[in-house]
Amino acid sequence: MPASSKADTFTFRLDPALKSAFTRSAASEHRRPAELLRDLMRDHLARNERRAFEEEARRQSLVIAAAARDPESDEARVIRELENDLDAFGDEWK
Repeated sequence: MPASSKADTFTFRLDPALKSAFTRSAASEHRRPAELLRDLMRDHLARNERRAFEEEARRQSLVIAAAARDPESDEARVIRELENDLDAFGDEWK
């Protein structure tokens, strides 16, 4: 985060034992608890973004697979071309 940007404060309640353990853990890594919390938030958001990307990729692949079931579709034609290319490539290495 740029030094000139203004940051918001995030306030929440937590169990004193959890706070104490987290503070000790941060200290053992020579980091401030706030740094670790920001990293945890960034990691959480990155995982959610990755999950959304994977879900969309799966959805698109299922749409393409369904279209490829029609032997006359462009998708089926491309798959046949790829299979032929792979077969030819495999023959070169035999």
